Amino acid sequence: MILLLMSILVVMLLLNFPMMIPMTIAPLAVMIKYFPNVNPLMATQQIVAGVQPYVLLAVPMFILAADIMCAGQTSRRLLDFVETFVGHIHGGLAITTAATCTLFGAISGSTQATVVAIGKPMRNRLLESGYEDEDTIALIISSAIIALLIPPSISMIMYCVVTGASVGDLFVAGVIPGVTILLFFSIYNYFNAKRKHIPLSRKLTWPERLKALKRAIAPLGFPVIIFVGIYSGFFSPTEAAAIGVLYALILELFLFKSIKFKDLSSIALSTAVVTSSVFVLVAAGSLFSWAISYAKIPQMLTTALLGANPSALSILLTVTAFFFIGCMFVDSIVVIVILTPIFYPLAMKAGIDPIHLGIVVTLQAAVGSISPPFGCNIFTAIAIFSRPFLNVIKRLPAYILMLIIVSALIILFPQLSLLLVS
Repeated sequence: MILLLMSILVVMLLLNFPMMIPMTIAPLAVMIKYFPNVNPLMATQQIVAGVQPYVLLAVPMFILAADIMCAGQTSRRLLDFVETFVGHIHGGLAITTAATCTLFGAISGSTQATVVAIGKPMRNRLLESGYEDEDTIALIISSAIIALLIPPSISMIMYCVVTGASVGDLFVAGVIPGVTILLFFSIYNYFNAKRKHIPLSRKLTWPERLKALKRAIAPLGFPVIIFVGIYSGFFSPTEAAAIGVLYALILELFLFKSIKFKDLSSIALSTAVVTSSVFVLVAAGSLFSWAISYAKIPQMLTTALLGANPSALSILLTVTAFFFIGCMFVDSIVVIVILTPIFYPLAMKAGIDPIHLGIVVTLQAAVGSISPPFGCNIFTAIAIFSRPFLNVIKRLPAYILMLIIVSALIILFPQLSLLLVS
């Protein structure tokens, strides 16, 4: 069964079929060959059930909010605000980039949106300040992945859809790991800029900082509303997504006046295209997960890999390896939908907290998105910066190493991900 499943997946992917096709064909082939008595209508039911969870309504809403603010002034105002406070220290502009990616991640929940919104304006600033292009691109696409750990995160929502874990708890749990990654990146860029003698910027006065704060106060309200609202229980993550869209419209249409009503149709179309591709993958992944569960493939794999009674540490290390490698080759949503049902029951049996597991899974999705050969942020950078593949990945190893260290810390010290939740 496993051989047939993997053979169909690999062959169809090598033939350049869209991901949702092999994810649908492979489980159907297994069911027809090994379980001919199963009603084929079950496959249709599973595909439909995959996109029925109420929490999935948050996904298009957060994508739409991000698209509205990408088209407006939000990212530039955040950049100017952060730069006024840290721009004058060694690596200040690089730290500004990482910090602003973190703030924008708390608005968009998407790494690709963060690369576009922050990367476009910051790349020219960094190059003009003396940074090398390879360093600049590696910094931008690596900092953008913090968006997966800072709420609202689309990857976290998908994990909760698959497992039934609390979206609000996982959102809150991602804050400390996200800030930890920002701290690692900031320290690295401080010493890297000092070593390469990057010129320092002028230290701004407090009146200039207050002026930048006034311009950024409205965009900074977005993560505050989302985080405080969910954490206090005032509204659900799905309601928070709808409020985010309304807030984005108020900012960009009426307050900043950076977009017009006629622009909304093209923005909505962009959101619809992205949402459709996400939901098709989720539906196909739901069928795939149901088929392998029915065939008891997860039990066979985990028993073969880990034995009958594996320890919590061995499970977390295996999860880390599988998700990291998987996300190097395909989109993180696909990997989460397929692999989570395999390891989740075993992790619960070993006493691993589902929120802690969710942070480990999400972090590996983040690492995989900047890891060659097919990390999604790599190809986003190639597209928007028009740079060759080797230039984009040249300085990524240092960031991947830092992310591996953070992964080890989170596995060894679960309270890093559970402190705010508890």
